[in-house]
Amino acid sequence: MKKLQLTDAVAAKAQITKKEAAAAVDAVLDVIAEALAAGDDVKITGFGGFEVKARAARTGRNPKTGEAVEIPASKYVAFSAGSTLKEKVNG
Repeated sequence: MKKLQLTDAVAAKAQITKKEAAAAVDAVLDVIAEALAAGDDVKITGFGGFEVKARAARTGRNPKTGEAVEIPASKYVAFSAGSTLKEKVNG
């Protein structure tokens, strides 16, 4: 499902216009992104949680030349599904 399809589904489910649904979807995604950027975890009861995790710096290899390459430390977002979501997915 892409963002446009999500917006259409939200509009139909909430019985609002597509424009209102697009604004709501954008607002939710922006709030989640801002919270994660600030270092906060986002937990949505029954759905799941998003958290920022750290990946340490490490040495990798260039597959073409075999030369060692330093890969800098970085952050990434991890999602863990809640029990209600798991039940819906598993039927």
